[in-house]
Amino acid sequence: MAGLVILILIGLAYFGWRDQAFQWTLFFNTFRGLHAGWLAVAGLVALSTYLGRAVRWRVLIRPFKPNSSLWNLTSATAIGFTAIVLFGRPGEMVRPFLIATKEKLPFSSQIAAWFLERIYDLLMALLIFGFALSRVQNSGASVGEGLQWVLSIGGQAVGILASICLAVLVVLRMFSEWAEHRLLDSLKFLPEKHYGRVAHFVTSFTRGVGSTRSATAVLQVVLLSVLEWVLIVICYVCVFRASPQMAQFKLMDVLIFVGFVSFGSVVQIPGIGGGMQIVSVVVLRELFGVALEVATGMAVVLWVITFVVIVPVGLLLAFHEGLNWHKLRQMEQKAVAMAQEGSC
Repeated sequence: MAGLVILILIGLAYFGWRDQAFQWTLFFNTFRGLHAGWLAVAGLVALSTYLGRAVRWRVLIRPFKPNSSLWNLTSATAIGFTAIVLFGRPGEMVRPFLIATKEKLPFSSQIAAWFLERIYDLLMALLIFGFALSRVQNSGASVGEGLQWVLSIGGQAVGILASICLAVLVVLRMFSEWAEHRLLDSLKFLPEKHYGRVAHFVTSFTRGVGSTRSATAVLQVVLLSVLEWVLIVICYVCVFRASPQMAQFKLMDVLIFVGFVSFGSVVQIPGIGGGMQIVSVVVLRELFGVALEVATGMAVVLWVITFVVIVPVGLLLAFHEGLNWHKLRQMEQKAVAMAQEGSC
């Protein structure tokens, strides 16, 4: 995965700005000049976000398991995100699969928790992006062609996506039982064997979103989501402080960067594609005027600190639990297959 990311970034550097010779010396100097202390702090903050995710997941599954083990959730979170780095997005299902196994819960209920987590994270990303968008537009900054599309539809996209997320949360909170009955009634045409399997998945899923029915739980999840993203911003601040070329970035600059990157990772930029690394290069290059080589190097650093940093921890925990590469791969494939079966 690391090699693939670097190849993508180099390809972007070559094909995106072919009129400019790529200075490899400047690219490698981006890494040589990094301050180890700031990077260490950034890594520790990044690791703390995974603990925060485990705490939030504990709140999400409280209706199913009031006294879930925080250790089990933290271990599964670390291993799950390691699987994402190693196997790509299909590895997303490893975490809910592990938690379901460790806590003896229905897999579909953990899919529901994962779905809710995504909704809350998307709302936070949209909130930060909306703030970043307003700051950039008010500043009158010169924006390159690669980001013109984001500015042109950004405000509308934020409104539409946020409305959809809020509507989903309202439906899950107020009409989940009604929706469950309606959905099960509409599926009665299925053969009894398939209907029983789908009915079990639907029932477990709707019960898995039970945390949305408690005002206290919703407030806790919102506060934990805010804390999660505060830690993410702090992590980015530390990474920028570690770079001599980026140390002049102010907090507002970091917030703008995080806003654009979080939005660009959700909605792919036409002609460029998605992914945190590629969007990071585009934003640094076109919005902040950072040299292409430095932007490319910093995108790699940010990816390592925010994603790869969990891999050693995840692998140690996986080996401690008797999981090797082959077993992790099998677990990922089984989890994806179960998720697909339940949705069929």
